[in-house]
Amino acid sequence: MTLPCPCALATWLLAGLAALALLPSVVLALEIVAALPRRRAHTVSPAPTVRMAILVPAHDEEAQIGAAVVALRGELQPGDRLIVIADNCKDETAARAREAGAEVIVRDEADRRGKGFAISFGVAHLKADPPEGVVLVDADCRIAGGKLAELARAARATGVAVQADYVLAAPMTANKLACVNAFAVLVRNRVRPLGLDRLVGACQLTGSGMAFPWPVLRDAPAMRENLVEDLALGLELALRGIPPRLQPEVRVQSELPSSGKAGRGQRRRWEHGQLHTMKRYTPRLIAAFLRRPRLALLGLALDLLVPPLALLVLLQFSILAITALTALTGITSTTPLLIAATSFALLLFAIGLAWLFFGRETLTLAAAARIPFYVLWKLGLYVSLLVRGKQRTWERTERQPPSEGPSSP
Repeated sequence: MTLPCPCALATWLLAGLAALALLPSVVLALEIVAALPRRRAHTVSPAPTVRMAILVPAHDEEAQIGAAVVALRGELQPGDRLIVIADNCKDETAARAREAGAEVIVRDEADRRGKGFAISFGVAHLKADPPEGVVLVDADCRIAGGKLAELARAARATGVAVQADYVLAAPMTANKLACVNAFAVLVRNRVRPLGLDRLVGACQLTGSGMAFPWPVLRDAPAMRENLVEDLALGLELALRGIPPRLQPEVRVQSELPSSGKAGRGQRRRWEHGQLHTMKRYTPRLIAAFLRRPRLALLGLALDLLVPPLALLVLLQFSILAITALTALTGITSTTPLLIAATSFALLLFAIGLAWLFFGRETLTLAAAARIPFYVLWKLGLYVSLLVRGKQRTWERTERQPPSEGPSSP
C-alpha cells in the first residue's frame, strides 16, 4: 500500500479542516434565513390565567432594584408573588426591595456565589406554597407592560420552559465598538433563537425573561456555579425531552455595561462559559439524538457548534488565509481554498442578512466599519481562555441604572 504524497496529504488535511469550519457557517446562515420576517402564523390559544411567582435574583442592586420592583408589580394579578432574592449583598438591596413592595428573601453564602445558587434558593423557598408558573427576571431589565403574564400562560400552555425575546442594547453613550458588541448580542439572543425555533421547535435559554411551569423548574437540575446557567439549564431540559420554546412577542431589554472593564468581564464570562458548554453538551446532545431521534436535539447540538460571532469570523478568516497561502505556494491544491472561500462568503452573507433585516438600528454603517477592530479586541478573550483556562468564578457585572422604558419592537 502506497502512502499519499505530502502534497496530497496536506490537501486532505486542510480540506477536512475547511469542511469542518463550513458547518457553523451553514448553521448560522440557516438560522438567520429562517428568522427573516414573515406573516405571523396562527398561535396556540393562551391558557387561562396562571398564578405565577416572579423571581428576581439581585446582587448589590440597590441603585435600581426599587424601580425594577415598582415596574414588575404592575405585572401582578391577584394571587401572584414578586420575590427578590437578595444574594450575598453588601448594600441595601433587600431594604430597597421591601420598601418598593416586594417579598424579599436573603441568602448569605459567600463561598457559593452566582445566579445559579440564587435561583435554587428561590425555588426551594417556593416549595412551601408552589405557584403554577415561575418567571425569572434580572433586576436590570425592562419588560413591555402586561407581557409577563402572557409569558407564564405560554409556558403553561406548552408545558415547557419559554424564553422571551431578550436583548441587550448599547448604552446611550456607547462608542462604535460597543455598538458592534450590541449587534453580536442581537444576533445571538434574538435572530438565532427565532430561526432555530422555527426550524426545529426549540431554542436556547438566553437569560432574563424565562418562564417555567412549576413542575418543570421544581424538578430541573440545579445550575449552581455554572457561568452560563441559563444556557446549561435549557440544554438539561432538552436532554430530558422538554426543550425550551421561544415567545418572541414578549420583549425584555437590558443594557450592556457602560465601562470597558465591566464589558470585558461580562464578555469573558459569557464566552468562556459558552465555549465550555459547547464542549460539554454537544456530545451529550448528539448521543441523545442517536438514541432517540428528535429534531430538537440535533438542532440544539448544531446550534452549540456555532461559536461566538467574533471567534467564528477570526477562525474562518485564518483558515482562508492559510489555504490561500498553501494554494499559492503549491503545497496543496485549490480544493481547500475553494471550501474555505465558500465558508467565509457564506458567513459574510449571513451577517449581512442579519444586519439588513434586524440590525440597522443597532449598528450604523459607520460603526460596522469597526468590526475588524472588534474582532481584534475579542482576540484577547480567546487567548486568555487558551492560557488560563475557563473562568471558574462568577463575577458581578457593574452597570449603570437602565434608561426608562422598553425599546419598541
